[in-house]
Amino acid sequence: MSLSANASSSSTSNQHNPLENSEDVEVDNSKSVLHKIATLYAEQLMSDLILEVGGTEYPAHRLILCATSEVFQIMLMNREWSEWRESRIVLQETPIAASVFPHFLKYFYTGQIKISHISVLPVLSLADKYNVKDLVTLCLSYMSQHIAQAATRGQLISWMQYTMACGHNDVAKACQNFVKWNMEWVWVESCLGELEADTLLLLLQQSDLVLENEISLYQFVVRWLYKQKERLTASEASEAEIKMHWESLVSIVVSHVRFPMMCPNQLAKLLLCPLTQEHKEFFMERMAIAMSYQSGQYERVSEIQQTEAGRMLFTPRLYTEDIWGSILAVDHFHSLPCYHTRTFIFSTRPSIIDVASEKMTEWTVDLYPKGVWFKKSMMIIWTGTYDIPEVVLRTVRVSITCNMDAKSDDNDDTDVRVKIGILVWGVQNGVEHVSAVLERVHWFSKHNRVLNIDGALDFDELNTPLYSPANSNLAPPKKCPKCTEDCEPAEPKHLLGPNRDHLRIQVVILPLTDYCHVSPHT
Repeated sequence: MSLSANASSSSTSNQHNPLENSEDVEVDNSKSVLHKIATLYAEQLMSDLILEVGGTEYPAHRLILCATSEVFQIMLMNREWSEWRESRIVLQETPIAASVFPHFLKYFYTGQIKISHISVLPVLSLADKYNVKDLVTLCLSYMSQHIAQAATRGQLISWMQYTMACGHNDVAKACQNFVKWNMEWVWVESCLGELEADTLLLLLQQSDLVLENEISLYQFVVRWLYKQKERLTASEASEAEIKMHWESLVSIVVSHVRFPMMCPNQLAKLLLCPLTQEHKEFFMERMAIAMSYQSGQYERVSEIQQTEAGRMLFTPRLYTEDIWGSILAVDHFHSLPCYHTRTFIFSTRPSIIDVASEKMTEWTVDLYPKGVWFKKSMMIIWTGTYDIPEVVLRTVRVSITCNMDAKSDDNDDTDVRVKIGILVWGVQNGVEHVSAVLERVHWFSKHNRVLNIDGALDFDELNTPLYSPANSNLAPPKKCPKCTEDCEPAEPKHLLGPNRDHLRIQVVILPLTDYCHVSPHT
């Protein structure tokens, strides 16, 4: 038979193949198959391997382990590893990881696992160790959706430090932001013990920490230091080793507290603190730096600023005292008309140094939570008249006006250089917190008195709710199949209150000097 005849015969055969009938219907019995595989684990059928963890034996199947975990695949299929021929393998796990290991192993067979704010971290550590990528994704997704809840239950610091160490950057960044913008959550005693020195130093170097004032941060640092001293005292180190480590720890950590951002009265009160009395020489040097800055000895300030430790000392953080800003609250958000404007007026101190001054800088803040509308108008100039069409901006705008003295000299164009922080509240799992921070550095003058900041919040997310605010019988949150707790309902995350119709932001305006170090991205 010729080649063409064979091809023709093959083509005719394929056309009448019943397995390729266009009327075939694909059926899905995957649940039954998964149930059969799960039965192998539940009833310990045909197991060919024993995993021993924390003194407990778990029958398992090499095929299932290799199919789910790349680490087990290498361990059990590579002849260079001694485990490939063993029928019993002892796995070294921490006690907390050992406690969740049966749930971890069951996931290999069922694809299901129950996790909570307590168990998610040890489950994630096992998933990372054995490279179970899909379970890693599930754990990180859970963490990102429950950060606020972890903060209230003392788990957030552990989450943050683990994800930072393991390179889970998105979740690590979300945890860091929550800690930076809600420092009071970290002040819980249970969190102090979890906070490592390297993590604290990383936080202290940030200028977007949201806190009442610098003295409150100092008090937090002191509490953390004494917690470390308790650990040192309880250790087996010698008295000389404890003393040396303690003095080094105090010097390294306290060096990042920005004493120049404290007013003279606050600095005077620090002289009476036990820690100050214990380390007088070190604290006197820090306070001398602060007094040099506040008394205008700028040559000394410039010298200090050239050092790595002194570079950030003269830069304010986001202080929330009333003297630096105001909370802007909008009630009944859903009933506001389109392009509605809320106006707020408040005053701030002109200088962090001179907080006793009676002179104040007045600010007007216009908030446009439902877009900006420019009406059609006509512009008349010497060459004629021009029609300006109407324009609608789908943005949440914050417009800040510096109310300078209108009676001042027209030639007086002195800049007012400030750092502006817009703190936006949100809610996650019923926990209200600062969920977003927007920073700007700006120079105001008599001829440039207005700054418009667009995109302070996501316009569509805020103004396109996925539920009806008029319906008081909101459906209860659904149980998530991946965890044991209620997940956040599909509602705008920046609207607060029982009816989810309360918007709250806070505007912070802090004066800057030439010695402040600000990021080029602000």
